[in-house]
Amino acid sequence: MGLLDFIAPGKKNRDNPLASTQTHLRFGEIRDDVVVLKNGGMRAVLKTSSINFNLKSESEQNSIIYAYQGFLNSLEFPVQIVVRSKKLDIDNYIKQVKELGDKQKNPLLQDQTYEYAEYIKKLVDYADIMDKEFYVVVPYDPGVTPGTTTLVQGFFQRLAPKDSFSDIKKRLDEFNRLKKTLIQRINTVKSGLENCGLKVQQLTTPELIELFYNIYNPKTSRSTKLHDLDKMAITTDEEKAEELGGETSSINPSVPVSKIA
Repeated sequence: MGLLDFIAPGKKNRDNPLASTQTHLRFGEIRDDVVVLKNGGMRAVLKTSSINFNLKSESEQNSIIYAYQGFLNSLEFPVQIVVRSKKLDIDNYIKQVKELGDKQKNPLLQDQTYEYAEYIKKLVDYADIMDKEFYVVVPYDPGVTPGTTTLVQGFFQRLAPKDSFSDIKKRLDEFNRLKKTLIQRINTVKSGLENCGLKVQQLTTPELIELFYNIYNPKTSRSTKLHDLDKMAITTDEEKAEELGGETSSINPSVPVSKIA
């Protein structure tokens, strides 16, 4: 099963078995912590912390405003700021509390631990407590001459089993070349936000998969969690080149490139 089957599972069209909800997704691949769009664009997603601006002193507020102003003035490309509101998920916390209760040898303390876990779970459900997450999307859209496509943009045509070693090598080299520009933009955004007192972290490939899965499946994700994403059957360009009998020594092994199988 491919990544998109996890992210956006849906019923396939009866008349066209190849058509499904996946065709409506704007992205076609997640590799090396980067989202590759179907039009050849690349996106990196940065998760940031938050600060309580109202609790800061006037001098601290002015410092944050000037730092944010400097960050905006330093941008030479557009960015997207996303604020995601979701219901607070404390399933992992409840699980840990129940595990502590299982280890409790005192029957009275064990019952109190189970009751506490049930109380917290009901409190969150009834109070409808919301949690907010903050993201910054850093884009890079390589220029394309009309009538032509980049290697990344045309990757759907090259995911066929007839891929040769040279095709895989070109795709990987093109991806690494375009990613260098994206990394420069990521560093610019990270340094600017960190100057504002925020903690910034780029989402990894498993974190991106989980994020999109939760976004496209808000109800299902509450009951069906994604586990062991690292153990998913993902074919890399290096592995496919080995299957074709090509020499992989020229491919940088330090850059894991995950491809939708």
